[in-house]
Amino acid sequence: MKLEGEGQLLRIFVGEADRWHGRSLYEALVLRAREAGRAGATVLRGLMGFGAKSRIHTAKVLRLSEDLPIVIEIADRADRIEAFLPLLDEMVADGLVTLERVQVIAYRPGK
Repeated sequence: MKLEGEGQLLRIFVGEADRWHGRSLYEALVLRAREAGRAGATVLRGLMGFGAKSRIHTAKVLRLSEDLPIVIEIADRADRIEAFLPLLDEMVADGLVTLERVQVIAYRPGK
């Protein structure tokens, strides 16, 4: 797939403990993005954070959390990201979803 120029970056903020049909939500989202042929997805695990309920989630030893913040980033062309949004509405019950324009400099599969 060729991807250069203007694109979009979709960010999905959820908790590590969030589930979708028995599987972690972040894993289910990445697998669905891959099945849908999106250009790429990355999952980032946060060390500390809070959301709409203002509950602190942290990886500190004394307060070991099993529900750390998770950010899923999916980059692609705008039309392909827009087509993925209805799926998020179905899958993400609690969390934050953001969308921003990005300039794609290089997208290369490597050797």
